[in-house]
Amino acid sequence: MKQSLFESRHHGEWEHLSRLLDQLERNSNVAQSSDFPHVYRRLCHHLALAQARGYSSLLVDTLQQLALRGHQQLYRDRSRPTASLSAFILAGFPRLVREQWRFVLAAAVMFLGSLAAIGLLVYLFPELVYSLLGVEEISQIRSMYDPAAGHLGRSIERAASEDWVMFGYYIMHNIGIAFQTFASGLLFGLGSAFFLFFNGLTIGAVAGHLTQIGSGGTFWSFVIGHGAFELTAITLAGAAGLQLGWSLIAPGRLTRGEALRLAAGKSVLMIGGVILFLLIAAFIEAYWSSSAVTTVTKYAVGTLLWLLVLGYLLFAGRGQHAPE
Repeated sequence: MKQSLFESRHHGEWEHLSRLLDQLERNSNVAQSSDFPHVYRRLCHHLALAQARGYSSLLVDTLQQLALRGHQQLYRDRSRPTASLSAFILAGFPRLVREQWRFVLAAAVMFLGSLAAIGLLVYLFPELVYSLLGVEEISQIRSMYDPAAGHLGRSIERAASEDWVMFGYYIMHNIGIAFQTFASGLLFGLGSAFFLFFNGLTIGAVAGHLTQIGSGGTFWSFVIGHGAFELTAITLAGAAGLQLGWSLIAPGRLTRGEALRLAAGKSVLMIGGVILFLLIAAFIEAYWSSSAVTTVTKYAVGTLLWLLVLGYLLFAGRGQHAPE
């Protein structure tokens, strides 16, 4: 068949496809039409014929451009960002945590295990705290959690209107710690392990010291609420970093670069959930933890928050119809 006859016979189809693509590229809902896939397949067939028959490069290039545009529209992700985000929060993130349970367990032992161990040791041997914290730092911590100070969890008294400032500070501070713990996993996991132990020892020393001097009531009632999200987030950030490190240590049959790339995909998703947890923790710490609510109420709410976090990570996304 001559090129002129070929063009005249199919030009209308190509024009129709071009109009459909124009609408699709304007984010129209034409993608739901059954007409587009059929017209696109016809175009691909015409392109193959034009190439096989040696038609002019102008025609072949024109059809190739249409085919490329059609391919991009046919296979692009049309899911709503809000729907994808909600699916990740409701199911994707807790599933990922359960999938990476070995790294999560290792991080929890390093962080929470060192926290509990040093806390007990400092409580039993009070002088040990000076091996971990400076004298000025200890004095400031005592002032923050002194039951008679009147500014629980704060180095100085501040107005309630300044809570939003502390909210921002807590976000930046906690995300900085989490990212440091995560990114240092590139040092074959040693960096993540170091920061997990370091933060565990520091927090544990503070907890053990304040409990030993009689300020445990104010300290524990302050941290129990936001701690459910904050401590869990640091653990998960460490788990993500350990996964990066392990991909470099034991890449299996893959190259280290390929193994790292695959591990990074999951680790970055994990950090997305970590940031969400830290945002919640910062909000609770700024507006609830330092509020003048009774200790019993804070313990009750804190316990419920811990159960909520554990229940979410253990059971969310297990249902048959959970969002994908």
